[in-house]
Amino acid sequence: MRQTTLLRFTVLLLAATLAASQQPQSAPVNTNPAPSQTPNGPLTPGQKPAPPPVSSKNARRAAKLFLSAAKLYEAAQFEPALKEYQEAAALDPSNPNYGAAVELARSHAVTALVQAAAKARAQSNPDAAHAALAHALELDPNNASVAERLREVADEAISENAPRKPAQPRYELAAPVDLEPKDGTHSFHVRIGAQQLIRQVYTAYGIDAAIDATVPTTTVRFDIDDASFAEATHALSLATNSFAEPLDPHRVIVARDTPQMRNQYQHSAYESISLMGLSGASSNSSSNEMNDIQAVAKNIFDIQRMNLDTSAATLSLRAAPSTLTAFNNTWLSISEGRPEVLIDVKVIQLAHNYERNVGIQTPQQLGVFNVLAEAQSVLQSNQALVQEIISSGLASPNDYATILAILLASGQVTNSPFNNGFAIFGGNCSLASGTCSPTAFGLSPGATTLNLSVNTSDSRQLDNYQFRLQDGDEGTLKSGMRYPITTSTYGSSLSSSVNIAGLSSAGNSGALSGILSQLASTPTVPQIQYEDLGLTFKATARILRSGNVALSVDMKILSLGATSINGIPVLNNRAYTGTAIVSAGEAAVVASEVDSAEVRAISGMPGLSEIPGLDNATDKDTQKSESSLLIVMTPHVVRFPYGNYSSPMQILQRTAQAR
Repeated sequence: MRQTTLLRFTVLLLAATLAASQQPQSAPVNTNPAPSQTPNGPLTPGQKPAPPPVSSKNARRAAKLFLSAAKLYEAAQFEPALKEYQEAAALDPSNPNYGAAVELARSHAVTALVQAAAKARAQSNPDAAHAALAHALELDPNNASVAERLREVADEAISENAPRKPAQPRYELAAPVDLEPKDGTHSFHVRIGAQQLIRQVYTAYGIDAAIDATVPTTTVRFDIDDASFAEATHALSLATNSFAEPLDPHRVIVARDTPQMRNQYQHSAYESISLMGLSGASSNSSSNEMNDIQAVAKNIFDIQRMNLDTSAATLSLRAAPSTLTAFNNTWLSISEGRPEVLIDVKVIQLAHNYERNVGIQTPQQLGVFNVLAEAQSVLQSNQALVQEIISSGLASPNDYATILAILLASGQVTNSPFNNGFAIFGGNCSLASGTCSPTAFGLSPGATTLNLSVNTSDSRQLDNYQFRLQDGDEGTLKSGMRYPITTSTYGSSLSSSVNIAGLSSAGNSGALSGILSQLASTPTVPQIQYEDLGLTFKATARILRSGNVALSVDMKILSLGATSINGIPVLNNRAYTGTAIVSAGEAAVVASEVDSAEVRAISGMPGLSEIPGLDNATDKDTQKSESSLLIVMTPHVVRFPYGNYSSPMQILQRTAQAR
């Protein structure tokens, strides 16, 4: 259906575009004809004036809007399509298709809003239903069906909000009674009976006092100046050992202050406190926080009537209003939570290595050899090459010097003193005749090396960690890797000689012998222990009342060493344990380590290299290394619900004494 409608709209669009392109462009057009005239003459009764001619620009613009609106309509976006249809109809009012498209899009948009309102009413959401119907009425003000549905929604809302007669509960809870004494202060300087004094004080502030018979009739001296109602009644209760319980805003009953009288006259308040977030009785935690709160209410505030529901996480209390008020203040401070600290840890590592090797390394070894014996050894070990040299005509058979020179030049002889320079002493050697006396020896010095090298390296490493702790809790931070170390190995206790009838004795076959060898083998099982290499950082933060933070630090750095014992590597361990008190937001260095090493080596001839001035020509190798490790911690107090002050000391004393 939608594809047919879109096709029809497209055909109409092409027709409208063709009509717009055929309009004349030469003559100017009067766009405001007289309302009572038409191009063909005066209007007849009941005849509407013809629409003014449309320019080609507006016609093309209207056609584009019509096509865009048709796409929106196909995508079920009826309200945006309605808006563009209306713009197209305003640009080209002479095209009746635009007006028909406006009415069609408005109908579909109103239908969609009516359906949304029906869904909202089914979901008991009258506000959404009213909003949808009101918007539909804005799109189509003359739609009687929408107006009727809107009235129905309004009637339902009025009937639901109508006041209903509340159900009468079996028991009713009343709010605490607050006295309404007269404003102002009064002074009392009397010495009368306790009951008369109570009536006089309460009457002065406009309160009627009914006195129980348990109040003593002894004479009391009462002296107080410019006292308010609260101050006067507090001093009166101390002087007469009594308490007052309000009956209404202008009447009280006064009785002797004993537990029995308080249970008889004092009103009880009921309150249910939510303990959500605390560990209940079903948890496996050793510290049951719900039971701790119940113990506080019972032991400290002397609340005997209570009920703890761990499944609902509620604590129901019944006690005097003043007692519940004090308990609520305490519970408020507990439920706020403990302070929290954000610790910023920076591990800074600096390393500097420097090596300088400058100078001449003179020969430190001299070799002595027999020239004739060395030459014969070289020739005998290379007979094949010697015959090849002679046969090729490079040397005569008796020219040993030439043959030896060719062998050395060809590189076939490498490990011989003849490869290096040497000096002959103790006899004569003739290179021309190739003869050498047996007493001729050669002196071969070592190699001389000139060193000119400088190597330097710098490394900087910064590790930044952050973790958040509650006051008094310990946090552990590990950075590194878990390295497996084989600590020991063990084999099974299975004997190497297994005696199984038919297997190891008579009847053993080739297939069974393989199983026997497997049973007789002793497997080796290693024992692995994992070590945390790198940084292991433990910190406990405690916030002081001054705002400072006490940090207890336990730090350990493990790394693999260069040596091992029985195949087990030796670990390098650096540890620090201590406590530091720092201000919040202040950085402090809690650990520092500096390693410095310097090695100097001189290579030269004994005696000569030790003479001042000449030692600079010998080889000097200087190595320097420096490394630094800094642990910088900065605590930040991110939550501090408690005040950093204490209230001044207050001394409670009697303002009057009973006589």
